[in-house]
Amino acid sequence: MVKAVRAALALTLALALAAPAIAADGPLKLHDTGAIKGVQTVTVGAFNVGFIFQSLDTSKATGGLIGAFGGATDAKSILVGVTPEMMQAIADAAYADFRAQLTTHGFTVAEPASLFVRPEFARVKPMTAPYDAGVRLDKHSTGKASYYKPTALSVQFMLPGDIVASGMSGMGQAMAAGTTLYSVAQFAKSSGEAVLDVTYLIDFSELKRPGAFSFGGLQVNSGVAVVEDYSKLSVVTAAGKTAAITIGQPVAVEGDFATKQDTTKGAGFQKAANIASGVLSGLGTLGGMGGLGGMKFGNSKTFTFTARPDYSTGAIKAASLANGRLIDELATLR
Repeated sequence: MVKAVRAALALTLALALAAPAIAADGPLKLHDTGAIKGVQTVTVGAFNVGFIFQSLDTSKATGGLIGAFGGATDAKSILVGVTPEMMQAIADAAYADFRAQLTTHGFTVAEPASLFVRPEFARVKPMTAPYDAGVRLDKHSTGKASYYKPTALSVQFMLPGDIVASGMSGMGQAMAAGTTLYSVAQFAKSSGEAVLDVTYLIDFSELKRPGAFSFGGLQVNSGVAVVEDYSKLSVVTAAGKTAAITIGQPVAVEGDFATKQDTTKGAGFQKAANIASGVLSGLGTLGGMGGLGGMKFGNSKTFTFTARPDYSTGAIKAASLANGRLIDELATLR
């Protein structure tokens, strides 16, 4: 009976917290942060750095004119040249910086080893590291990402709301996250240490969407940023309560960290078709011919981004800036 209640509680928590926070009008969005008051000793139990290596962005075509003027109505972006060793090194550097900034702000940082050997945590099924997931980025975008944990952490886990994974694997991940939250809360209560759970999602491209009457289509440029809404700090306090500080605006680092190439297959034929369909659609709209006006072929593009040698430097800098933003707020709320 107790196990059934716990399972139901875990599922309820997972479903309640699985949706990402909506971006605030400021750099951060706060959730139940009153629970953070008085927090002094912390354990960084989870620190997951996700790397988007493929994304698909869509924009509704307007009468085919976006295609006619050469703008993309859907853009697939692919990142190449970032090796597993690079991603691991970025995660390790970001984690070390996070712990250092916690100490600088006066927090007592405990070692996480005691968390993973607790009887409560023994019931948690560790994630396979690195964790690969299809993620929903917003209503226009989906992506594929790999989440790396620091080498210093022996176990990789996530709490509810850390990611929004798609498909059946997403449902399983959400349920596992709820069970993990219960175990982490029990550890926090028994140890008196607040457990910190950090999730960052790093994007390699900057997307600009058209305005209501823009013919520019989707514009995709290179860049490195910790994205909003899907990057956050969760705090499970000694009282068993969970607070969250979510990045509400991208933490971006300026620089040209990747070279972009249009790798659309059959680009010449596609461009001619887009122009033809756009002109016909435009003529139909202007001339009152509804049949032609309904032809909205759009314009599909594929962009391949090849990471430059300083990609890692940019990603580590973005993570460090995100660390500072979150820890400054954590210290203020304490």
